Order: sequence, then C-alpha cells, then structure tokens
Amino acid sequence: MTEVIKILIVFLAIVAGLRLSKSLPISVLAGAVLAAVLFRLGFLNTLGIAGRALVSPMTVTTVLAFYSITFLQRMMETRGQLDLAQQALNGIFNNRRVNASLAPVFIGMLPSAGAVTICGAIVDKAAGDDLTVEEKTFVTSYFRHIPEAILPTYSSILIGVQLSGQPMGSFLLWTLPLVVLLAALGYGFYLRKIPKETGQPPSQDKKKDVLDLFKSFWTILLTIVLIIAFELPVYAAVAVSALVNVFVNRFGWEELRPLFRSAFELRLILTTVCVMIFKDIVIATGIVNILPGVLSGLPIPAFLTFFIIFFCGTVISGQQSINVVGLPLAFATVPGAGVPLLVYLMATGYAAMQISPTHMCLAIVTEYFGVSMGALVRKTLPVIAVFCLMLTGYYLLLCALLFALTWRIPVYH
Repeated sequence: MTEVIKILIVFLAIVAGLRLSKSLPISVLAGAVLAAVLFRLGFLNTLGIAGRALVSPMTVTTVLAFYSITFLQRMMETRGQLDLAQQALNGIFNNRRVNASLAPVFIGMLPSAGAVTICGAIVDKAAGDDLTVEEKTFVTSYFRHIPEAILPTYSSILIGVQLSGQPMGSFLLWTLPLVVLLAALGYGFYLRKIPKETGQPPSQDKKKDVLDLFKSFWTILLTIVLIIAFELPVYAAVAVSALVNVFVNRFGWEELRPLFRSAFELRLILTTVCVMIFKDIVIATGIVNILPGVLSGLPIPAFLTFFIIFFCGTVISGQQSINVVGLPLAFATVPGAGVPLLVYLMATGYAAMQISPTHMCLAIVTEYFGVSMGALVRKTLPVIAVFCLMLTGYYLLLCALLFALTWRIPVYH
C-alpha cells in the first residue's frame, strides 16, 4: 500500500505542476524525478533509464512518425487538401457534426500520435465558435481514438488478444457495440452542441464530392494500406505517401524546403521524450507488478478487482504494459472467463488511456490547441465514467448471453 501512496503523490505532483506552470514537459519530467526519489531508484540508475528511454526504438520511431505526419499535414495544407476535405464532407453529408466526428474517426485508423494534429485542424474548422477550445480538444482526441478500441492495426489490440488466447473475430464482434456506445456518448456530451447546418446548399454532385474526399485523404489511405498490407512502420509508410504526393501534386523544391523546417515542432518533440522517460521510470518502480497483489484482497468480485487493476495500471504506465502484466493473471485467476473478460478489460484499458499522462496523443492535442492537460481530462472524465458504468453492465449481459448459449449458468466471477 505504501507504494500505491507514493505513486499517487507523483500524479498529484504532476497535476499541481500543470496547474502552476501549465507546461506538460516540465510537469511530467518533475514527476519522473519525484518517482525516482520516492522509489529510491538511485541517481545513476535513473540516468540510465532516462538515457535508454531517450534512444529507445519506441521513442525514436514515435518522434519520426510525429515529424513525418506533421510534414504530410503541411503538404496537405499547402495544397488546400484539408479545406477540400471539409467542403467534400459538407457536400456529401451537409452536416458539421459529421465533419467534426467522421474525419477524426477515419484518420484515427492511422496508428500515429501525430495524426491527431490533422484531426485538430478539421475539427477546428467544423466546430467554429460553437465549441470552446477545451471542447474542440476533447472532440478531436475522443473521436480520433475510437478506432483504437477495436482495430487490430494497433499493437495493444494484437498483444491483448494474443495473451488472452481468445479468437480475434470474437473480440471484434463483441467490441463493436462498445464502439457504437463511444460514438453515442461523444455525441451526447459535446458533439450535439455543433449546429448541423453548414450554411451551404445541398450538393448537386455527390460523385464529385466523394472524389474530392478521396483526393483529400488518399495519402492517409495509402499510409494505412502500407501499414496493414506491407507491415511498414508508421514513419516509413508516411514517408512513402509523402514522396508519392510530391509527384502527384507536383511539389517543387522551393515549396518543400520550408516544410522541412515547419514540421519540426520542438515543443512537441520535447513533450514526446519527457512522456517516454516518465513511462519507463514508472515501469522501473515496479508499481504495475505490485498493484495486483495490493488489490487482490478487496472484498469485491474478481472482475471488478481486475477493472481497478487495469484502469489504474493503464493510467500509470499505459495499456500495453498492463496488458502484458494483467491479462495472463486475469485469465489464470478466472478460469473459463473467455471473450467477455477480454472485451471488458481491453475496453477498460482503452478508457483509462484517454486520461493517462503517458498517452502521447493527449500531450500533442493539448499542445496543438494550447490548453492544459487538466482541462482535457476534466472534459473527458464524465464521458469515461459513464462509459465504464455501462461497460460493466455490458460485461454482465455478455456473460449471461454467452453462458446461456452454451447451456451453462452464468457465473460473474
């Protein structure tokens, strides 16, 4: 329990730092130093962890992916492709709410933190003055991440399903209703505040609008295809798409040269590095391995115990870490739990990631809109709380349904 109190102190310190300085990199780095002191990691050991985090493949590829995505965004802006996408969506749906939600969901199929900035530009235009900056930040982050709850292009999904030993098809099938729920909650809380009307007359040429939408997003589509079909890393897939875009849209060197400089956003890169260092230091404290033992004695059903473990563990160290530690333990503790428990715990981790300081996209989107992490978390928490409550009900219903189909009495673990 002492270790849990220590990690709570670390997170409270980060929150206090954000309120005082509103600088995410400084606050997260200070939290990492405090964690190292409280858990007595030692000066040289901490330096080693930070150094390894700085040059780790995950950090390097994340920075490269972010830079390449930002570069591609600059290319799209130069050719007016984001404006064209907005106009095409208006022509197809003539609904600003669709623009602000569907475009981020589509771009969210691209597993890169940097893609959230493209979403931000579209949401900003679609929402106009009808949402506050904090609400635009939420809508951008929330709808961009809905695909992350289900698409196997994300490593957390692949790792989770593999560790659980459950069929991917069953996981996708029973997670789909939760994706619908996520979209409905996002609409009910914030998206409905955006008027439907675009101020433009209905389109008379839907085929042209569909073609324009493809012209706007073909580089994103190509990137997704390269990732899925050829298993290229994100930064490499985006680089290929950008190179093809040079020839398709006839970019000259004089146009490209300033883009190389403008795509290098130092503050966001520093934020990326600081978050990676913090994550690795928190993992080095061993708190993720300690949590299951601390919470195992709670007088509640096993599935709720694992809900707490996965939610807290994900907020602290990210979903991949808690998947590796928690899923084998969960399925060993609850024999025969099957797909319902996998869906429940994966969705729990997904929900917790939307408020986790280790989530790179949150750092990027708050920097993009110029708001604090605390402001985004305050907008997100009510939605996540309702989702988790309904998720628990869905888990119980799914248990009853699947056990009934196998002619067994439901056991809620």
